[in-house]
Amino acid sequence: MREIDFDTETTGVNPKEGDRIVEIGCVEIINLNPTGVTFHRYLNPERDVPDEVVRVHGLTGAFLKDKPVFAAIADELLKFLGDSPLVAH
Repeated sequence: MREIDFDTETTGVNPKEGDRIVEIGCVEIINLNPTGVTFHRYLNPERDVPDEVVRVHGLTGAFLKDKPVFAAIADELLKFLGDSPLVAH
């Protein structure tokens, strides 16, 4: 069975207040074994990254400024995920 284990980093926890994903990483697992197939992207949140959040994940607005926005990678991510179950870290 194929599943995708994934983790994200964000600018905060409230998307209604403009918080956005700044990093997503996925690992393909088949029959409980990592295959070595991964998906990883840094993302431009198009907003400031609060200092308290930078202290958690180390991703600054300056570093993320030239990265793609989520909409630019969404189709690629969905293709990678397919219809596999997702396991969030």
